[in-house]
Amino acid sequence: MNKRRDQLKAMMAPITAPTAPSEDRPTRPPVSSGSLKAMGLSLKSLSDDADEARALRAQLASGAQVVEIDPNLVDPAFIRDRLNVSDGDEFEAFKAGLSEDGQQVPILVRPRIDAPGRYQAAYGHRRVAALRALGRPVKAIVRPLSDEELVVAQGKENTDRKDLSFIERALFAARLEDRGIARAAIMSALSVPKGNLSTMISLVRELPEDLIIAIGAAPKVGRPRWEQLASLVKQDDTKWRDVVSDANFQAGPSDARFERMLKALVRRPKKPATHIVKSDDGKQVARIERAKDQTRLTIDNRHAPDFGAYLVDQLPEIYAAFKRRADA
Repeated sequence: MNKRRDQLKAMMAPITAPTAPSEDRPTRPPVSSGSLKAMGLSLKSLSDDADEARALRAQLASGAQVVEIDPNLVDPAFIRDRLNVSDGDEFEAFKAGLSEDGQQVPILVRPRIDAPGRYQAAYGHRRVAALRALGRPVKAIVRPLSDEELVVAQGKENTDRKDLSFIERALFAARLEDRGIARAAIMSALSVPKGNLSTMISLVRELPEDLIIAIGAAPKVGRPRWEQLASLVKQDDTKWRDVVSDANFQAGPSDARFERMLKALVRRPKKPATHIVKSDDGKQVARIERAKDQTRLTIDNRHAPDFGAYLVDQLPEIYAAFKRRADA
């Protein structure tokens, strides 16, 4: 494994532009197809990094050059697709892996026209954040990209890696539409059909973005439960703010925050007011439960066996007396 890892790190070293050969210095012979095949087999053998190796093979096959950039010069994409990039134990584990093994797959950036010398990331935001924290340069492929090309590359990379949650993908889609990106490009970026995309965007429109951000990615929560939450928020648009403002809300993982929010918004029926009627000797004769829509009277036949029958016989007259009093 160490040998394969060393081979991969050597391949990822910064690539400099070739110099023109001089007359007294022979040119380097082209790499043989056998060497290229060996390189491919070496990458293929990294079964534990299969996704990253596949991405790297595609980049090398396209002739892309990999350079090292100061991560402090890399700005995030104009639309973020991931919530909580550098929070939690998962990010710490990711950073530890980069510290031990090094960066094996480059990020994709474009030069910023409005800020010469700086770059904007299409994907690889976690790698940038981790390497910035480690004080190491980030390996990157630099390409001029339009806004649509950037978001398509951004969405494709995360779709292939399957590490974005449902709500992250839905929020990403809604933000892209707000930015003016055509739905055809968003469908391509997320690899979703038109109907699914419409559902995702509609759901995000029903939820306050501040609420989504406060909860976070919630990777174990799918569309049906987010739809349930949206329905509850419609019924009460203020309760969720009280939950989020709690100082302990951010203490747990995002899935736990979602469960806490859902539990807080579910309306539980109020218990009806209860009144107990007792006899002179303290025994329970009747139990009266008064709720908003009904009043329930329960007679205890053990202690007043004939009272129930008497009350049923007298009920018409009792109601008539009530009506006469109301009319008066």
